[in-house]
Amino acid sequence: MNLSIQIFLSLVLSVVVGLMLGEGAAAPVKMWIAPIGTMFINLIKMMIVPVVFCSLIVGMTSMGDMKKLGRIGVKTLVIYMVTTAIAIVIGFAVAMAIEPGIGMALPTAEAPKVKEAPSIMQVFVAMIPSNPIASMAKADILPIIIFALFIGAGIISVGGKRAEILISFFDAMAEVCYKIIAMIMRLAPIGVFCLLLPVVVMNGPKVLLPLLSVILCMAIGCCIHAIGVYSTLAGVSAHMSPLTFFRGMSEAMAIGFTTCSSAGTLPVNMKNIQTKLGVRRDIASFVLPLGATINMDGTALYMGVCSLFIANVFGIPLTFDQMLMIVLTGTLASIGTAGVPGAGLIMLAMVLQSVGLPLEGLALVAGIDRVLDMFRTCLNITGDAAVAVAVNATEKDAEME
Repeated sequence: MNLSIQIFLSLVLSVVVGLMLGEGAAAPVKMWIAPIGTMFINLIKMMIVPVVFCSLIVGMTSMGDMKKLGRIGVKTLVIYMVTTAIAIVIGFAVAMAIEPGIGMALPTAEAPKVKEAPSIMQVFVAMIPSNPIASMAKADILPIIIFALFIGAGIISVGGKRAEILISFFDAMAEVCYKIIAMIMRLAPIGVFCLLLPVVVMNGPKVLLPLLSVILCMAIGCCIHAIGVYSTLAGVSAHMSPLTFFRGMSEAMAIGFTTCSSAGTLPVNMKNIQTKLGVRRDIASFVLPLGATINMDGTALYMGVCSLFIANVFGIPLTFDQMLMIVLTGTLASIGTAGVPGAGLIMLAMVLQSVGLPLEGLALVAGIDRVLDMFRTCLNITGDAAVAVAVNATEKDAEME
């Protein structure tokens, strides 16, 4: 049986079993099942740093041209920013149609405390690693990307036989990483079941039903963005059919949906887009690690939905200017909160503050944030792949000219 089908069946089975067990089974499930899911996540996380570091160096050295790297970087950033802005607009459109929060009673819970987002200059400073080994130990992707780019540039500068030895070494290491990822993915159906079952048991229908409209908005918005923007981007740039694109992405999307970690899904995503979508390694090695840290289309869509939902609950009508401010703030915040834990709530807090909506509204979505995060992450990693496919196609065209 195809691995994607196995993962999908384990998703369905975890929901069915979770609903059958109910909240009464939360303690044993948390004790015996959840740790197995954590072990699976740890296996994937184990490969993040080596696969990003080795494949990025290989990609850099195979380009052999700093101008080419700059061209790819500019294209990648522009597409990421445009799709992020579109995602927020889609979130607004879906929320306006469904009108979540109308007539909902306010909870008594206080707003969760959210850490202040770093300034854009702090993000730039943090990108340069003072200790690359420490950055690798903490799995800080952006500093690792910068360090790998400098290593790649150094190897290109050295040239000759010494450079060839290093290129061969990192190339072999990258291949080893991909083989290990393939081994780990054989355990994916079990890992996915053990990850999702505790979520279903602990967030049963009683918790989810009052906020079902928000979850529905997220699900519909993510589907519209994935099909309308991502498959169109892949189709127009690379003449790739939506069926081919989503079939190639199915494994990575399932892992992203269950782990809620863009970085955790990165090794699987990198392997899939090369073997199934035909993206060159040098493109995949640069575009995907960057996307895992700064491309937050799912979170952007979530901000559009949640800000309108909170406005509806508090009876505050949003003006066109406020909506425009949310689009601009959210797009810029996607870079400002790069690699920050709990980035979704930080970005939402920034957006609410920018348009004067009450921060107490965070309490409304905090309870179902884990469920919303599943949709956000799935969309984020799909967007990374779509941009990689588009950049790969445009680079082929540029080289043919």
